[in-house]
Amino acid sequence: MSKLSLRFATAGLLSALTLGSLAAAPAGAKGTVVTKRGTCTGSTLSKLKLHPDGRVIQVEFEVDSNRVGQRWQVKIVDNTAVVFSATRKTVAPSGSFTVEPRIANKAGVDKVVATAKNIKTGERCTAKASV
Repeated sequence: MSKLSLRFATAGLLSALTLGSLAAAPAGAKGTVVTKRGTCTGSTLSKLKLHPDGRVIQVEFEVDSNRVGQRWQVKIVDNTAVVFSATRKTVAPSGSFTVEPRIANKAGVDKVVATAKNIKTGERCTAKASV
């Protein structure tokens, strides 16, 4: 193998290693935002957003029923542990609510599941995301 071929081979190998390490960067790296649409049993829309920031994950769970005054029981679970539970009411003008708890960024993958149940109608929304 000539010196020129060896240089190209070495440069190619270094480039591949560099790109491979960038692709393997953890999803929970600071600045990475994961947004997932939820599913609801009725016409309501839901969305879950996770934003890791060091030792904390900023969570944003939005439920939009397009009706003001509905009461919803909300729960957020991180790797099977309940990290948030409360009742929220949809508000004007959009008939939606948002909860924004900050949860611990645990070692490994955080699998977050957000659920909301309309207290009167029983409609349910679920959104899942991992970082």
